Amino acid sequence: MAVKVKQDSVDRVSQICAALRRAIIERALLPGDKLPEDALGDSFGVSRTIARQALGQLAAEGLVSLRRNRKAVVATPTIEEARDTFEIRIALEALVADCLAASITPEQITELKRHVADQEVADIASEAEAIRLATDFHVLLAGMTGRPILERYVTEVAYRSGLALSAYGRPHSNDCAIEEHRKIVEALEKGDADAAAREMTGHLSAVADRAQVMTREAPPRDLATILAPFVTS
Repeated sequence: MAVKVKQDSVDRVSQICAALRRAIIERALLPGDKLPEDALGDSFGVSRTIARQALGQLAAEGLVSLRRNRKAVVATPTIEEARDTFEIRIALEALVADCLAASITPEQITELKRHVADQEVADIASEAEAIRLATDFHVLLAGMTGRPILERYVTEVAYRSGLALSAYGRPHSNDCAIEEHRKIVEALEKGDADAAAREMTGHLSAVADRAQVMTREAPPRDLATILAPFVTS
């Protein structure tokens, strides 16, 4: 029975982390937003202990900052951290492109094309979903390499990049990103490693260019209202 209770706790922590990651990447939660343990517990129907564990995991991923007074906030990367994140991401994802060009299957190409098509639909219907799918594209590619460590690192820097864009990015159309994704898939389908890496590097460099400092005056924000769509998703 104790094992089941422990597994239930692990599962709840994972669910909360997944929901908060999505809220962050979709920019429902913004850098600097407070994440009180009691409010999280109320939103997800868990104890403060479970909420604290989830916040600790997200802090280890660089998405949450834990302060001395035990209050957690969505992390705000510095400009230097944002630059480092993008530089590392470009190097990692060029490796992903190089690996996949020699091993990608027709089924995986079909899956990637379907994902890009979903991005096009989302671009019209939901900006938040379009942003999430753009990130998911890169996580999907990394997963296709069959290299868990590479997938883990790409996933982490992709989400950290999302934070940087949320903090400093300027408004832009998703049309360019979708077309850049399509060119990456085309290069992979041809098995052209150089072209795939070049398209990936060009695409991520363009994404990095969008990380510019912007001054924003944020309106008051209620955590329970923000998280409501993510608790049941």
